[in-house]
Parts: sequence; structure tokens; C-alpha cells
Amino acid sequence: MNEAIERLNALGIEYELDEHEAVFTMEEISALGLDKKGMMPVNLFLRDYKGKRHFLVIHDGGKHTDLTKLREQIGCTRLSFGSDERLRKHLGLTPGSVSPFGLINNAAHDVELVVDGSIRSRERLGFHPNVNTATVWVSWEGFMKFVEACGNPVRFVEC
Repeated sequence: MNEAIERLNALGIEYELDEHEAVFTMEEISALGLDKKGMMPVNLFLRDYKGKRHFLVIHDGGKHTDLTKLREQIGCTRLSFGSDERLRKHLGLTPGSVSPFGLINNAAHDVELVVDGSIRSRERLGFHPNVNTATVWVSWEGFMKFVEACGNPVRFVEC
């Protein structure tokens, strides 16, 4: 968590930090009332069929993500969830803590960030700071500043 917070501070990004018990599902997030503070997108770590391309997909949790439609938009083979081992290798994260803040651990910049375009209009976004016992709230602009500083390829899609 400290690395994500340190990076936000270094970039001058305003944020609010909420520490809480570990959460693993959107239902647990709702039970804590965190979803009332802003939008908490769903974050998926995916890979292509051969495991050569890896994607961090961020989308509105209220929508169903059609992986076939997504695959067509990003121009790749069949998508599947990345293994726990791949998640650790590429983003330095464990299941339940998948977050765009994990991009700070991807020095190779080989994880492609795929963002559902509908979240651009959200005022406040909540992401785990690489642990699921806290949530960091940032503006869309702050989020994009963080993403740009990481240097990973970004693509906007319609989920």
C-alpha cells in the first residue's frame, strides 16, 4: 500500500484513503458502504489465449463484461483470467487486490490497461492501493495522471 500512496504523493494527486476490513466482492464493499463514496470499478486481470498479452480491464461493476466483444475491440485471441502466478509476476498483486495501482510494479510496461469509456464521466473512483484492506479515492483526472506516469499502453473500450 505504501508504494501506491507514495506514488500518488510524488505525483501531487489528491486522494482520500479509507482503511477497512478485507473485502473480496462488490457485495462486501456495499456492506461497508464504500460504494456510496463514489464508483468502485471492477478490475480484471486477463490474458490472451497463448499468454503473450496481459490486460488489466477496468469497468463499471454494474455492467456485465462480454469477453468476446472485448476481445474484438482490443484485437486479440480468446481471453481468460490470468493465474495467480501471472498476477504476481506482472503486477505484484494477489487475488482480491487487483488494482490499476499495481501498474507501478510492472516495470516492463507489458500489461495493457483497458478502460471502459463509461467511467470517464465519474467524479470519484475508488481502487485498492494494492491491498484489499483499504480504498483510495481519486478523481478521474488524478487517476489518468497516475496511469500516464506508469507508462503502460491504455485503450478505451465500450464494455
